[in-house]
Amino acid sequence: MSATQTAEPEERRLFADLTPLRTSADYRRIWFGNSVTWVGQGMTTLAISLQVYDITRSTFAVGLVGLFTLVPLVVFGLYGGAIADTVDRRKLGLASSTGLAALSVALCVAAFAGFHRVWFLYGIVALQAVCAALNAPARSSMIPRLLPAEQLRAANALNAMTTTFGTLVGPSLGGVVVGLAGYQAAYLIDAVAFSASLYAMWRLPSMLPERAEGSSTKRASVLDGLRFLATRPNLRMTFFSDFCAMILAHPRALFPAIAVLWYGGDAKTTGLLVAAPAFGALLGGVLSGWQGRIRHHGQAILLSVASWGTAIALFGLTRNLWLGLLLLAVAGYSDTVSMIFRNTMLQVAAPDEMRGRLQGVFIVVVAGGPRLGDFLAGSVADLSSPAVAVTGGGLACVLAIGLLALYGKGFRRYDAQHPVP
Repeated sequence: MSATQTAEPEERRLFADLTPLRTSADYRRIWFGNSVTWVGQGMTTLAISLQVYDITRSTFAVGLVGLFTLVPLVVFGLYGGAIADTVDRRKLGLASSTGLAALSVALCVAAFAGFHRVWFLYGIVALQAVCAALNAPARSSMIPRLLPAEQLRAANALNAMTTTFGTLVGPSLGGVVVGLAGYQAAYLIDAVAFSASLYAMWRLPSMLPERAEGSSTKRASVLDGLRFLATRPNLRMTFFSDFCAMILAHPRALFPAIAVLWYGGDAKTTGLLVAAPAFGALLGGVLSGWQGRIRHHGQAILLSVASWGTAIALFGLTRNLWLGLLLLAVAGYSDTVSMIFRNTMLQVAAPDEMRGRLQGVFIVVVAGGPRLGDFLAGSVADLSSPAVAVTGGGLACVLAIGLLALYGKGFRRYDAQHPVP
């Protein structure tokens, strides 16, 4: 009996649709490799932050780790997408994954040798960001070549589970490993974990971009990608809607102050506030079976972003910790739903020769949006109060997404069965 025949009917499915894992061995290997790699990278991210603080005893120095990561991601994200639209994506993914593995090996060797220099760690995280900016567009633009269009939404839900699981488990496991065996153990585990991703990339067939007749075969221009996006209102709306959530209603930077001022807590309370959206995001992937019944992806994105803003606004009004954690989990769940449909629209509605560049823009939005949101929330809180920043930001998000809904009639009518970019 085929996988299609044994699959649970869409109208009754609650949990994530595993059809992509059953039908494509290539996708199955990539998904497993990414799952292992995300955990390893989460361990390394925490270990580097701990090592920087151990060397400098400065929270400012630890904060610079984020800056050395952000700038290369934003700069090379766009160019990484253009490269992914020019060369064999399999080779680009393999080369960039090899680079990430080599950097983890370098961290491990340096730690074993007792070479503890902050400038070295900053250089490593910058190079890691460059490799990640080259890897992500190549990897994401491969998926539509491995699966039929009707399975892409399910694949994006599975990918969201991988990312969130690694974000949750990786740092926690990294803290335990560093405490028991030192930084070198965490870096070594990360380097070994890359073997699964490298093997998955190695087994893939060639992934040269498919070009429309008359397209240039020599190079893919970043500007051409941006011009293409300027003429595709539905694809533009996926980015605008994400900006509404990530810039206007992103209270992460306020969690340390909120833990103390609202709940009389400490670092453990801050940890709970950080973990709650991530837990909700994981549930968004696990409980994604119902999404297969949704045809109007634009409407789903608008509603999920509005749900995010509403949950954040209500979080700003409550002073009960458990209710606050529940609202943050709802926000995280809504964010994952939005991300799944946004990724699916980008993969389905864009031609193959543009997918790398659009994924590059997506990286810039994902990397830069939350940082701008942190800056905005911190500034408003300093000028007024954390409550005003959180609740006001949530309401501003709902208002902005409502205006986008009024403006984007085509986006509201977007039908996954008849995609129009």
